[in-house]
Amino acid sequence: MECKSQGILFDHDRPSRIGLPEAVLSEGKAPEALASLLVAFRKGCGRPILFTRLAPEIFAAQPDDIRASYDYDPISRTAFGESLPARDPNLDAAVVSAGSSDAPVSREAARTLAYLGFKADLYEDSGVAGLWRLSGRLEEINSHKVVIAVAGLDAALASVLGGLTPRPVVAVPTSTGYGLARGGESALASMLLSCSPGITVVNIDNGYGAACAAARILNLLDRRSEETPVGR
Repeated sequence: MECKSQGILFDHDRPSRIGLPEAVLSEGKAPEALASLLVAFRKGCGRPILFTRLAPEIFAAQPDDIRASYDYDPISRTAFGESLPARDPNLDAAVVSAGSSDAPVSREAARTLAYLGFKADLYEDSGVAGLWRLSGRLEEINSHKVVIAVAGLDAALASVLGGLTPRPVVAVPTSTGYGLARGGESALASMLLSCSPGITVVNIDNGYGAACAAARILNLLDRRSEETPVGR
């Protein structure tokens, strides 16, 4: 099956440059343009393309055969027809969220990693208001190669995880919260001001970006393992 991008110029050489394929940010695109892209990159196309921020009503409006050719999740609003081949299961990530209100973002991160071929385990409702929920899962979380922390409100989860795990931490502030949460700006500031050293922070609600940051780390670990002489 031939893939055509319907007049939109795709960066198909991106994987060879940075190890990550291109994605389609669906939000803000005309329904007609999205419909043509969904036809072009459905299962069987041979070109893996991830659709992010794809609203349920837009996806539901597509013909039955197109919807059947996609792996779509309405919570994360992500869809893909083709995905990248499965990677070494030891190259995995833990996606830890403060609460179920953060699910659209945490699941976007987990789904993006799955699309990229990486194993991602989701640990929801692990906020520090009930610290036992996090401490009870900490050993399992620390068994992963990289950790993504997703939190809104005061975003304390990122600082706590940053002080408890030796793994790289990618923090995602979310727009969850009332009043002074200011659409995630307070969570972003809190994560940027964290006293836990070495935390990487992405933009508000950017689960996709966090997953790509984690994937870059995992890709580097994969290359290092390939370069290590046998027996050493």
